[in-house]
Amino acid sequence: MRTPLIVTVIVLIAAFATAQSQPQLSLMPMPASVQPGAGQLRIDQSFSVAVTGFHDASLDSGVRRFQTQLSKQTGIPFRPKAGAMNATLQLHADRGREPVQKLGEDESYALTVSDTGSKLTAPTPLGILHGLQTFLQLAQPSATGFSVPAVTIKDQPRFPWRGLLIDVSRHFTPIDVLKRNLDAMAAVKMNVLHWHLSDDQGFRVESKKFPKLTGMGSDGMYYTQDEIREFIAYAHDRGIRVMPEFDIPGHSRSWFLGYPELSSGTGPYTLEGGGIDPIMDPTQESTYKFLEKFIAEMAALFPDVYFHIGGDEVDGKQWDANPKIQAFIHTHNFKNNQDLQAYFNQRLQKIVSKNHKTMIGWDEILHPDLPKTITVQSWRGQKSLAEAAKQGYSGLLSFGYYLDLMWPASRHYAVDPLSGEAANLNPEEQKRILGGESCQWAEWVTPENIDSHIWPRNAAIAERLWSPQQITDVDSMYTRLNAVSLHLEWLGLTHRSARTQMLQRMAGSEDISALRVLADVVEPVKDYNRWDDAKGPIDFHAPLNRMIDAVYPESDVARNFSNLVQTFVQSGNKDQTSEAQIRAYLTTWRDNDAKLHPLLDRSFLLQEVAPLSADLSALGVAGLQALDYLDKSQPLPDSWKMQQSAIIENAKKRQADLLLMVAAPVQQLIEGSANPKPSN
Repeated sequence: MRTPLIVTVIVLIAAFATAQSQPQLSLMPMPASVQPGAGQLRIDQSFSVAVTGFHDASLDSGVRRFQTQLSKQTGIPFRPKAGAMNATLQLHADRGREPVQKLGEDESYALTVSDTGSKLTAPTPLGILHGLQTFLQLAQPSATGFSVPAVTIKDQPRFPWRGLLIDVSRHFTPIDVLKRNLDAMAAVKMNVLHWHLSDDQGFRVESKKFPKLTGMGSDGMYYTQDEIREFIAYAHDRGIRVMPEFDIPGHSRSWFLGYPELSSGTGPYTLEGGGIDPIMDPTQESTYKFLEKFIAEMAALFPDVYFHIGGDEVDGKQWDANPKIQAFIHTHNFKNNQDLQAYFNQRLQKIVSKNHKTMIGWDEILHPDLPKTITVQSWRGQKSLAEAAKQGYSGLLSFGYYLDLMWPASRHYAVDPLSGEAANLNPEEQKRILGGESCQWAEWVTPENIDSHIWPRNAAIAERLWSPQQITDVDSMYTRLNAVSLHLEWLGLTHRSARTQMLQRMAGSEDISALRVLADVVEPVKDYNRWDDAKGPIDFHAPLNRMIDAVYPESDVARNFSNLVQTFVQSGNKDQTSEAQIRAYLTTWRDNDAKLHPLLDRSFLLQEVAPLSADLSALGVAGLQALDYLDKSQPLPDSWKMQQSAIIENAKKRQADLLLMVAAPVQQLIEGSANPKPSN
């Protein structure tokens, strides 16, 4: 058994070294093996595609999408051409894929490009779809025209489950917005959409058996069953499974507006919430009769074998306050509410299994009384994921991949399903970790800004779940992430363009150049700090039209500026190229407040960011003064250092739920200026 392991390690290390040595290839996720060749394949009007071996309607539509996308990227119209022998790109799949996509289907592919042609082969059309996305990322303009570099790629995913959760219950997301996010998922080889379809704030799926679920629990915003079937087919064509989640027994207020008899309390209930969090009553047989009919209906609608029942954050206050439920707990010798939830999950699992589905839930459902067939999704960390694997349960990691926390891509990128306590699992236990899912919860997103909250950061998570574990270079990741971000715009995503429109709305003007300077260097507060300012239940009908709703979760300008300061300081304050670029940034920020003030004064939406604009100007002044002291080789006066320290600390404070991300690197610059340049 040792020899195959050693060979595998050698192959992975070689793949890692090869991938890391190819910075010119803006591929994300990075393939398992990349071998550069000589020359390049020209892309012009003679470009053609031929399919040999297995093909069906789904593969044919994938090829048409590929040709349409390549035409968009290059601006070159391609006409269908007959004859497989002379095609520029030859495709060959050995066999078909499953009618209903399954976990663990072969997604591997091999792509060879030379200066005379290219060939993409795969066991199934899933691999062909992935390889076509790689080819699209390789196509770039060159000095002589569009081309693809000569290369040999052999690729397969590290994990079979690479998902994105989109919550549509708190803020409804229309089908067209979801579809463009499916296109983006396919572009970075993610293969599961986790559709969070019910929560306290909304029930979003038409039920013909229980029409009051949407009739009273959706504000009129939900998906019809015909829309869902068409959407699932759209996803299947792109190699993406669609897994529904109906969160119970907690997070279920929207169920109770139409069917209050399911609740452990008395109500009345509204979607706006407030008071005790409602929970389903697990002691009534009528609850299970309801769920049997509902799950049977949804199991027929959603073909995927996995059925997510939620199970997280069950607030037991309603159970504690209900004498009948407490008597039930006593009669059944349950120790606590956790035992009662385990009883509920046992009953639920049998219903799900009866409908030929595999139950999956958040890590709170983990209980030894549940069969090993269930899957546990961990939002609390690798520890709970490892515990599940040790007990024989399959698991997914979402901890570290919560996009709504507004973390930078690098922080998500550093989280690995097999790191932490999961790294100590034996090989058999590690196999039970199926992969992971990023999560976009919808407290603060609308169809207008959801793309920018997910992308491009989600591509870094996609790479973590697809590429070899050794692919970890952060600088390379950001270089490729920027390229992928541009690529995603060609797919129709609005993660860049929506910000421009939102800033123009706030400014009431087409000229937002000064506002953009400020927006480029701020980020939303992190984690759940925005909730702190909500001062009570969130109003999900309130407009999300503030600066915090428009800006990117991560500031590229701030990161680039920080890197420049690092380079300058580490050079002993001698790097003239870095200093010139730093001065340019600082001068722009110093002068921007005066340019922005006419907008700040006339727009109520911008008045709250006036202090941020003033702080940015003060940082520009402070940074320029620090550089002047350095250039003159003058020591810093103590009074000046104290004054700048106060400016920096003030600039670090959150304003309008925003963080000024250049405060820390300016502080580093000032501290570095305490060491004057040595005289020549």
